[in-house]
Amino acid sequence: MQIALDIVAVLVGYLLGSIPVGLILVKLKTGKDLREVESGRTGGTNAFRAAGFGIGFATAILDIVKAAVAVWVARSITPDASLAHVLAGLAAILGHNYSIFLAERDANGRFRLRGGAGAMPALGGAVGLWSWTFPIVFVIGAFVLFTLGMASVATLTVGLGIIMVFAVRASMGLMPWTNVLYGLIAEILLIWALRPNIQKIFAGNERVISISLAGWLRARKEKAAGASQDSK
Repeated sequence: MQIALDIVAVLVGYLLGSIPVGLILVKLKTGKDLREVESGRTGGTNAFRAAGFGIGFATAILDIVKAAVAVWVARSITPDASLAHVLAGLAAILGHNYSIFLAERDANGRFRLRGGAGAMPALGGAVGLWSWTFPIVFVIGAFVLFTLGMASVATLTVGLGIIMVFAVRASMGLMPWTNVLYGLIAEILLIWALRPNIQKIFAGNERVISISLAGWLRARKEKAAGASQDSK
């Protein structure tokens, strides 16, 4: 019976994670299909590009909430410190990245599932395991995003932050080591989803958001270069 409940918890986690919050909010706000904007992902960063800061922020928060709820549901129907809690959180990340509600065929006729990169659901799953993860990791991720300006780097930082926070708590006997496993697998899922972005980082042509220190410096440099060309 307990195994059946564990399976249900993981399936619920996947379905909750699959809800394409960003796609829905951007569609309601602008009428645009978020899958056709910039990176085509359905997370907060691309929602920001498509519909502005408010929609991007709302998408990020709701993506956190849906994964946290997935873990809370698992905790309500399975024993304390169950591996199902971790699996439900990971399933929410997978659902977000590969949503069953966004199934389609690409230009070559191949079946695929669309979605986001998984940073906010990864944080949400961690919040479900320990609520104080949110202020610690969110602040770290936001700092990286608004200084370096690269959402991909901020996303990877979220995974690393979860690993560090959980490892410290586990070493103090405050949570099971299976929660650290959550952080490790979540980071692997983030790296896998961001393979194209990581290549762009090494190539030096990754996107930089405008509302960041790096974006401001880049715009200032381009403006100065333009003014120099006009004066010649």
